[in-house]
Amino acid sequence: MAKGTREFTGRHMLMVLCGAFGVIISVNLALAYNAVKTFPGLEVKNSYVASQEFDLRRDAQQSLGWSVYASAQENQVTLEISDAEGNPVEVAKLSAILGRATHVKDDQKPEFKFNGTAYVAPADLGPGNWNIRMVARAKNGVEFTQRVILHVRG
Repeated sequence: MAKGTREFTGRHMLMVLCGAFGVIISVNLALAYNAVKTFPGLEVKNSYVASQEFDLRRDAQQSLGWSVYASAQENQVTLEISDAEGNPVEVAKLSAILGRATHVKDDQKPEFKFNGTAYVAPADLGPGNWNIRMVARAKNGVEFTQRVILHVRG
């Protein structure tokens, strides 16, 4: 063996393997932690009950014949709800959560006001894809829920 070179021993191989697997395990733990930390939570408390009521809610909602379109300009979100003839709809109650599809840290609860043709609200939006998870109650009491996709250009 030449002077100044060291022999690669089993101990060296063990350190290389432990280091490699240590990196892999550390990355997996970090990814798992972030996945759990950003999970928004349960959608429904009892999935069986929700599934039994789904068809009834869907049929009642479809009987309204509403269409929803969302847009954004500057610091304002517009939510247009129209009936089957294309006329603007004024609902009895409207609540919504505006947020990103991937996490809940940017979620906002805009206070929509009806201006005669659409619902408008101030909102702090950055560029990208946003979701509006809206719940509207028709004047006849039917609940209308929908996730409306909003694209904001940068």
